[in-house]
Parts: sequence; C-alpha cells; structure tokens
Amino acid sequence: MTDTLTVAPLTDITTWARSSGLEIVLFISGAILLARLTRVVGSTIIGRIDAKAVDSGGLVRSEAAKHGHVVAQVSTWAVIVLLYCTAAILSVARLGIPVTGLVAPAAVVAVALGLGAQRIVQDILAGIFIIAERQYGFGDAVRIAALGSEEGVSGTVERVTLRITRLRNVNGEVVIVPNGQIVQVTNQSRDWARAVVDVPVPSTSDVVRIREILGRVSRDASDDETLGPLLLDPPSVLGVESIEVDTLHVRIVARTLPGKQFKVGRELRARIAVALRAEGITVPTGLDTEAAGAS
Repeated sequence: MTDTLTVAPLTDITTWARSSGLEIVLFISGAILLARLTRVVGSTIIGRIDAKAVDSGGLVRSEAAKHGHVVAQVSTWAVIVLLYCTAAILSVARLGIPVTGLVAPAAVVAVALGLGAQRIVQDILAGIFIIAERQYGFGDAVRIAALGSEEGVSGTVERVTLRITRLRNVNGEVVIVPNGQIVQVTNQSRDWARAVVDVPVPSTSDVVRIREILGRVSRDASDDETLGPLLLDPPSVLGVESIEVDTLHVRIVARTLPGKQFKVGRELRARIAVALRAEGITVPTGLDTEAAGAS
C-alpha cells in the first residue's frame, strides 16, 4: 500500500514527461530551430537583393531593391514572432490548461494592454503604413521630425521594423525612432535630388564674368568621368540670389542621382573655389551648399 502511494506519483510524472513533456520540448526546440532557419533564409534573401543591386551596375539602389530589403526584414521578424506564439499556445495546451478557458482572461489582459500600451500599437500601425506606402527604404538618406524633437534627426536608414526605424547619422551614431512618433519624413534620396550652391563673391565683382566662370565649371563637371555620372543634367547657373552690403550670392543648381547631392555639392564647391581664385577673385567665407531631395 505504501509502495503504491510512493511510486504512483513518480510513474505519473514519468508518463507525462514521455508524452506531453516531450511534446513541449519538441515544440520549443522546433520553434527555436525554425526561427534560426528563418533568420538564415531572411539573411540570404536580403543578401541576394543587395548583391543584385550592386551587380546591376547602378550608382544608387533602385526603389524596388530598397523596398524589398525592408519587406524581407519585416517578414523575417513577423514569421519569428508567429513561430514563438504558436509554440507557446501548443505548450500551454499540453500542460492541460484549456486554451478556450483563457479567452476571457486574455480579453481582459488585451484591454489592459491596449490602454497601457497604446504607443506600441501606434508604432506597429505606423510601421505598416510606412512599409505599405514606401515612404523610405533601406539605404535612404532621410530627415525625420519626431514628437519632442524640434529640428528632427537625419541619417541613413539601416533597419525598418513594424515598431522602430533605425538611422545612422554622419557621426556614426545610431538613432532609433519609434514609428508612432514620426510626424514628418523628408526623403533626400528618392527618385532624384538637387544640390544647391550659393557662391558669395565681392559686390564689386563683374557678375557677367562670374557667370562665365561658373558656367565653365558646370560644363567641366558635367564632362568629368567621376562627377558626370552623378549628374542628371548639367548644373545651371541661376544668377544672383541675394545682395548684401559687400557680397553677392550667385546660385548654381545641379540635379543629381538620389542621395548623391551631398557629394556633388562638395565637389562643386571645391571646383568653384579653385576657379575663382585662379581668376584672382577672393571668395569670402560662407561658401556653403544646400542639398534638397525631391520626389
């Protein structure tokens, strides 16, 4: 009698471990393995997209490649979450806890989470619209105005999920912005961009001569083997943009490939400074470049 009472619980545990317990271990192990496989497949797909974008010979990524990269990242994340949730539900069922009985408590918890985690829901919904509307993709140069930020943050998009967008700025710093907090996005590498250079020259300078010098610089830049492929058309000299007491600002504009406006602007500034000094014209401090994206 005593032996029966002592052995029975051990027998029950052993039986459970061989049946439901083993199934739970298999569910969890299977979810982990499938999650790793999903990451490998996702990385492979992303690698092929990136390799195809490089092999195409283009100087910039296509919009399809950037969007495909983001979709692959989000799909990988969604599949992994689904695997773990499925494994958790099946494991709970094998523990003898009726899943249908958890519907009512789950509804209460869902309401509580809905009230306390509104930002998370808002982030996910905003992430869905960002991806569906193709507002930006992997590798885009963007400026994001978020709640609580007056100037916004600028950088290159490194990762987009349903909840956050990760940027890397020019200083190499990683900036993470919740999608639900984004109020405005300026995509500086969509379709084409524009480099705007305002050249300050002394007010006593011959404007016609200045325009001739800048026109020569524009033609040379368009014919250059390195700079020319980045330009969609030859830079245009618009003329005097503003007049100050002792300085004239002459504007030159160049339409460039998406994301290349910064490089083109820097190169044009250097060429303009050299050309003006070669003509004996002193360039005051303040030769600056504006870069504006356009879609």
